[in-house]
Amino acid sequence: MFQFGVVPVTWHIILHLQLPLVITASLVGASLASGAAALQIVLKNPLADPGIIGITSGASLSAATLILLVPSGALAYFHYWLPLACFAGAMLSTLLIARIAHKLQLLDAAVILAGIGISTVAGAIVAWLYLFSDAQAMRNLTFWLMGSLHQADWWVLAVAAPLMLTSVIVLIKQGRPLNQWYLGEMAAKSVGVNVQRFSALILVCVAVAVGAAVSVAGSVAFIGLMVPHLLRLKLGHDNRLIVPASALTGACLLLLVVCLNSLLTTTLLPVSLVTASLGGPIFLYLLVKQTRPRLRVS
Repeated sequence: MFQFGVVPVTWHIILHLQLPLVITASLVGASLASGAAALQIVLKNPLADPGIIGITSGASLSAATLILLVPSGALAYFHYWLPLACFAGAMLSTLLIARIAHKLQLLDAAVILAGIGISTVAGAIVAWLYLFSDAQAMRNLTFWLMGSLHQADWWVLAVAAPLMLTSVIVLIKQGRPLNQWYLGEMAAKSVGVNVQRFSALILVCVAVAVGAAVSVAGSVAFIGLMVPHLLRLKLGHDNRLIVPASALTGACLLLLVVCLNSLLTTTLLPVSLVTASLGGPIFLYLLVKQTRPRLRVS
């Protein structure tokens, strides 16, 4: 086997193609799910996810600007431009949202409203860019907006993985303050939680984790919304359990998507297409099954 180079080729595929893909999928799933779990508590909205507050929209606008305006040859040669631009866009949109929320002094409502406004503006700009783009650029952007892990390699992971991993660990360690926040801001203040500093910490960690995740995987739908919500239906509201469980479940879910993709086709399918197709029906089924006994009791 060594004589014909079978083992070297096999190890090359494992080390340089499959292993970066597995690590990227795990970290992206953990970042999106744990970030959404913490965000839902801080914003007091069980349907909140990073897409709602504009983090994903900022990254998408940066990606659209590069993909639609920069020649594809230059973008292929400098293929690290796209992840860096996406991360920068996510950070800029987060800073803008935080600035607006600070001005209005209403964190939970203002962040959501500011995020919706920024998402709307970003979507409009992307639509205008579409009008003046060629067919190939439009196809590339559409594929990116549907989520893709084809950029996974060791060089991209060397930058994005520490950001995602550090942010997820910090979010997991905030389980007790998140429980206190869940009881209300006054309850959190009464036990010594610095409300403004804590909310800023959560927002920054979510922005860094999601910004890094979107920079390497594109826009991945439904994981941030579905995973924490389903876990709360099954496990309750103890965030010391929910946040790490969300990270683990999100990682496993995206790994499952990668495995199904490898079994069904030789090309990488858009991640959001698979997550929405599989997760949507499961989410609706569990939601109906969980709420039906409550309706009967009432």
